[in-house]
Amino acid sequence: MSGRPRLARVVGLTAGLAMAAGSLVVIPASGAADAALAAYYNQKVDWAACEAGPPPPGFPPDEWEKEWAGLDCATIVVPMNYQKPGDGNLSVAISRRKAADPAHRQGVLLLNPGGPGGPGLTMPNWMKDEKIAGPFDLIGFDPRGTGRSTPLQCEVPPTEPLFETRPTDKQFAQIAADAKALEEGCAATDGGIRKYISTANTARDMDIIRGVLAEKKINFFGYSYGTYLGAVYGSLFPGQLNRSVLDSSMHPDWLYYEQAKEVSMSAKENFDALAEWMAQRDSIYHFGKTLAEVTAYLNDVRAKVAAHPVDWPIPGGGSPVDGPFFDIILGGSGYRPMWAVAAELIGLIRDAANAPAGKRALSKDASKALKVLYGTIKETYQGVFQAVTCEAVWSKDPKGYEEQMRLFREKYPYGPGAMQAGPTNCTYAKWKPQEKLVDLKRKGYPVGLVIGAEFDPATQYDGSPAMAAKLDNQLISVSDEGSHGQYGSNPCATAKINDYLIKGILPGSRSVCAGAPRPDVPADGTPGAAAAKKASGSLADRAAEVVAKGKLNRRY
Repeated sequence: MSGRPRLARVVGLTAGLAMAAGSLVVIPASGAADAALAAYYNQKVDWAACEAGPPPPGFPPDEWEKEWAGLDCATIVVPMNYQKPGDGNLSVAISRRKAADPAHRQGVLLLNPGGPGGPGLTMPNWMKDEKIAGPFDLIGFDPRGTGRSTPLQCEVPPTEPLFETRPTDKQFAQIAADAKALEEGCAATDGGIRKYISTANTARDMDIIRGVLAEKKINFFGYSYGTYLGAVYGSLFPGQLNRSVLDSSMHPDWLYYEQAKEVSMSAKENFDALAEWMAQRDSIYHFGKTLAEVTAYLNDVRAKVAAHPVDWPIPGGGSPVDGPFFDIILGGSGYRPMWAVAAELIGLIRDAANAPAGKRALSKDASKALKVLYGTIKETYQGVFQAVTCEAVWSKDPKGYEEQMRLFREKYPYGPGAMQAGPTNCTYAKWKPQEKLVDLKRKGYPVGLVIGAEFDPATQYDGSPAMAAKLDNQLISVSDEGSHGQYGSNPCATAKINDYLIKGILPGSRSVCAGAPRPDVPADGTPGAAAAKKASGSLADRAAEVVAKGKLNRRY
């Protein structure tokens, strides 16, 4: 075994594309340029069992093998520049999990996990136990620039970028310099393909995938940024799209700076909800009896860990819990079933912060729980996010970003806080997108579903009704829910989505599902409160159980 994935050979990568003898010609539907694209639509690929290859750092090898089990993989060729197909080609890696019930097969369901830049080859296995795995071939793909497709990468900046959720005015210049350095690193390694890494071109690649699969139409399921990608595909290729599900939708008009700021605004909403819940149980958690008291108390803890970070012993080490990390924890606890574990963990961080010097550390059990629930902030070398987000217009005015960062460090400091309001590499990008953003519309394909959670921490809820209205689609709202991605985790939403995809049954123009229940911890002053205690047993095990039940950490 070579250690590299054994994907199907790429046909005619440098010398053009060979059409399969006797194959069905699946014609694109965009007009005069179709002839130049016909070879791409009709290329022959050979499927082969996916090879897992080496696991990512820290990923157990046996679990990594399971991610790929039962999947077939192939590689197809797409034009780098759809306006001039002769300028060169890129490769796109695709995967397939065949319908478990072939006698009732209904075609293909193309999947995207989000991003921009989320690889999707293993995504069919995320859904192998769901009902949709019966009648549909589940198709995953690594969008252009990502994973096992032709990669787009950025040089790592020469210095560690500043990450400060509540930056001072003096730190604004460093944040701007870091964003500029990131752009310079991406510009240095773009290899001439960066300006062609866009949502519209990824949607065009999806239609090539449709042609390669010899399907007249595809069905589509996208999470997060994948909702925007699905909307763009339907706008460009309405005659080739059947049913579509947009789960945890982006707002059609928040591309991309406003969408970024909404992350911290949602984090504040989720913090307030958690703090209010803890305040109602002060006899157990001891943070204060009102939202204001809990907020003030935790801000004091935040100041202590900012001055003297708390260590957490895990294999391979982990960044100490400092001020920004504590804000990530406070704003990243939106999923209601995790609140009891989160409250205990926050309490243990408080206790460590109050401990004498030399003893400011979490136990191994608490450290494992911290890693399970919040992980660590990882470096990224892939440049797709930095490319795709630049397809929209970004302000070049540094003063405007500084004004927003001042506002966010005061009003929305939790989660990533003011970092979401700062400049990005796009602020300093000198290249221009190849085309304007696609005008989103639904004209020529069936009514689809949009799903949004009331307290979604990544794509704020208002984006979902806005996308549903833009496309005249039906909306499923999930109340009192702070997770991202509802299919497969929320039973009510999952059932409605299954009925729609498998049977074509629409749930109604607007419907509501209840979110995952809050922890069964009695509030002060209610029956059973006097005898209530913190749950016993391993905190890490309970954190892992919450994550597994909610199927968290899958969406981008």
